[in-house]
Amino acid sequence: FQDHRLLADRTVFDNVALPLVIAGTPRRELGRRVRAALDKVDLLRYERAQPETLSSGEQQRVGIARAVVRRPPVLLADEPTGNLDPALSAEIMTLFRRFSELGVTTLIATHDVDLVERLGHRRISLSGGRVVADSAGTEAH
Repeated sequence: FQDHRLLADRTVFDNVALPLVIAGTPRRELGRRVRAALDKVDLLRYERAQPETLSSGEQQRVGIARAVVRRPPVLLADEPTGNLDPALSAEIMTLFRRFSELGVTTLIATHDVDLVERLGHRRISLSGGRVVADSAGTEAH
């Protein structure tokens, strides 16, 4: 989402905790998991902040923490760097690389091919809904 879909009436902690609350995660485990997710995106110091007090990039990272707090096996990100400056875009992509290193399969849809190539990620190109190139293999036909 372009506006990160954070709940303005809840703290950063509560926004990240929401998927765990919905899933019925025991209270004793909730705090540890939320703080670990916030730490991964370097926002632990903002756990009691309201989302509107954060920059756009920080709000984006809260959304990423919320997406990974349940430790999904697959993470899909659609244009996660679309409205961010180049430095912040590289930072967000580095976060995705870290999740990938932890065993989370990460699929990122982006038009920023240069960013993906600079970071050395595998690139699969689509045209008309078909794979036309894959940097891990040969050109597709």
